[in-house]
Amino acid sequence: MVEDNEIKAEVSPFAIREGEIKTFDGKDGYVSMNQIIHKINIGHITDIHFKILEIVNEFEFITSRQIFQLLQWKGEDIKSQDKLNNKLEQLVKSKILTRYYFSSEDGKGIYRIYCLEKMGKYLLNSKEVECKWQPTDNTKPVPMIKKRLAGNQTIIAYLRKVKAFDSYVPKPAITAKQAGKVFKASGGSVKLTKNKKAIQFLFEVVRREEDWEKKLVEKMRLYQDFYDNFVPGDSGFASMPQLIFICEDDKHMAETFKTIVVNRVEISKIKLYFSTDLRQNKETLDKTLTEFKLDETTKKYKMQDVEVKLLGI
Repeated sequence: MVEDNEIKAEVSPFAIREGEIKTFDGKDGYVSMNQIIHKINIGHITDIHFKILEIVNEFEFITSRQIFQLLQWKGEDIKSQDKLNNKLEQLVKSKILTRYYFSSEDGKGIYRIYCLEKMGKYLLNSKEVECKWQPTDNTKPVPMIKKRLAGNQTIIAYLRKVKAFDSYVPKPAITAKQAGKVFKASGGSVKLTKNKKAIQFLFEVVRREEDWEKKLVEKMRLYQDFYDNFVPGDSGFASMPQLIFICEDDKHMAETFKTIVVNRVEISKIKLYFSTDLRQNKETLDKTLTEFKLDETTKKYKMQDVEVKLLGI
């Protein structure tokens, strides 16, 4: 597998592309549970297939590369990306998982996205694994899926490259008390622990989807509600989590910050930090965050990289 820091992409694979659509790449037809049980009985579907299923269930949408990295981190001897791809193909052919790719006028996307099928849910339930999947989940639009994939990449970067990494939650539920709404951080959260002190990061993935500025402002109002009324223990956080925006590129970080400032949806109790998809590919993450500081002379904001030693190896 190509290491993250060897990837030479100039544009994030999870950036929004104009006219992009999600294309089915799974298996049509019918597969019975009896056929699947037979495959389990003769050893064609084994424990490693169930571990793959659990990862897909946890993250909802995920690439094969991301599955491989998570299996490696969990200590599974998966041998190679090709070996994993063969197992994924078996799961797709048995209609336990299904698969999509993104296509546009520029052609097919370079990666496939995996998600559960009905048979996958039945198998997980048989192992008493909680699975809230329902068929409509697979109809989610391209921007929502790309946010999930960018969030996955960020979580995986932290668990692989940050020594202080403790745990992660792919879809943390957050309560905006005044609005009476529960919402989710689109990129998940991680907990870092050093010298028995813990800090949690919330990742909000922002994409240049249709009306993205309006959607960001609406989301920020919910975050304002959460932070303004925060007390320890709210939404499972022992202390106030740090909010980090994962944007498509450096220009998008500036656009996101400008949208927040112009619409006056800053959060008074914390600094806002920004990063991008491709920054997660760096060998270490200690210099991957950015903030915007007001220059007192020019009265203009300047983008400034922040060194966070806690994010080192």
